[in-house]
Amino acid sequence: MKATEILMEEHRVVERVIAAREKAADKAERSSSFRPEYFLDAADFIKGFADGCHHKKEEGVLFKAMAANGVSENSGPVSVMLAEHEMGRNFTKAMRAAAELWIKGDSSAKQQVLENARGYSALLRQHILKEDRILFPMANQVIPLDQQEQVTEDFETIEHEETGAGVHEKYLAMAEKLEAEAA
Repeated sequence: MKATEILMEEHRVVERVIAAREKAADKAERSSSFRPEYFLDAADFIKGFADGCHHKKEEGVLFKAMAANGVSENSGPVSVMLAEHEMGRNFTKAMRAAAELWIKGDSSAKQQVLENARGYSALLRQHILKEDRILFPMANQVIPLDQQEQVTEDFETIEHEETGAGVHEKYLAMAEKLEAEAA
């Protein structure tokens, strides 16, 4: 399997959690009894899976391979993706901070949670679309086949050595739990 196909499969998992979080935000908006910890769990998923596994592969391996083959990391599509990754991290930090305040009884923080959750969702939907339709096909064109195999091997190293055995499965289970709770 190509490295970009692995990333696209991971995008599908992220999209599932985005959809679940949007449902959760709608429920939380309509109900005073919705569990604010849900948004901490969603932030943990984002930090661990989307950022810790997925973005680590993109930023640490794929984008470097593209740069080695003439695609600048400082301008163009890669720089846009890097900036959007940072924007996503900021939405997630703000959502987490507001959820912690909401848990402590600050009911006004609930709106901040919902705004940041929805902001992240809107950003990521467009981000994923750009990666799937523009950046990944570009990567497949500019990275020679023998180097693409190395990129895939480097992804495996991240998956098993850096993030730890079973971590991917842990986050898949977490995605299912978030979906079930939001349904």
